[in-house]
Amino acid sequence: MKLLRVGTAGAEQPALLDATGVLRDLSGLVPDIDGALLADDAALDRIRAAADAGELPALDAAGLRIGPPLGRIGKIVCIGLNYHDHARETGAEPPAEPVVFFKAADTVVGPNDTVLVPRASRKTDWEVELAVVIGRTARYVESAGEALAHVAGYAVAHDVSEREFQIERGGTWDKGKNCETFNPLGPWLVTADEVPDPQKLSLRLWVNGELKQDGTTAEQIFSVGEVVRYVSQFMTLYPGDVINTGTPAGVAMGQPEPKPYLRAGDVVELEIEGLGRQRQELKDA
Repeated sequence: MKLLRVGTAGAEQPALLDATGVLRDLSGLVPDIDGALLADDAALDRIRAAADAGELPALDAAGLRIGPPLGRIGKIVCIGLNYHDHARETGAEPPAEPVVFFKAADTVVGPNDTVLVPRASRKTDWEVELAVVIGRTARYVESAGEALAHVAGYAVAHDVSEREFQIERGGTWDKGKNCETFNPLGPWLVTADEVPDPQKLSLRLWVNGELKQDGTTAEQIFSVGEVVRYVSQFMTLYPGDVINTGTPAGVAMGQPEPKPYLRAGDVVELEIEGLGRQRQELKDA
């Protein structure tokens, strides 16, 4: 299923995109798309049954904002330097263990919402990423294969980053990762049954119409299953938590000088095979 949330920011309603591309209203069945729903197999089965029976009313998509596909996100765990090609372009050694950092849930915006360039920013960068949404509590998971059973679904994430704040200002990466609007998510949460192998997905990103990133999750140093397993050794993952799993080559930081960092007026578009497409215009904060 392709689950999503539509409407004005803070007042989104749950919806489903059916196999014919028609937007369907879920508000009569469930209050929201969130961790509580993803952990409730019976509720998900009711949605599937209603969709298959053609019982869900259609929504007029014209002019309707698409919000983040997940409400009440618990935590966003991010994995850095998780693609072989991205490590090569930045001159970094592939990490022996996953590099873990966090984004606050309040960085999440809709897939087509405005992204704000922070005040005093000189190095705002783009990163297309596969987001993993947790559906079952994961605690000390023993194997990568077992870990995939804890995944409810997948989405497109844009891990916007300010590289000067992240790398040159001391401390941890968090200062360059948690600026307002720095995690567009969506358009859909695609349930895991529609993604039989998360290591066979293409990822692309364009800036002002120019293709910048063209990669595949096959390049991940640590697979989706291994990332979930690993993270569960250090923290408990709950339904509604999100993991951003890293970005392929092609970011501004990896380009020759002068590096083409983002500015107000730029337009970024990104997509992941089967998971949908985003488009953001940048403005000054």
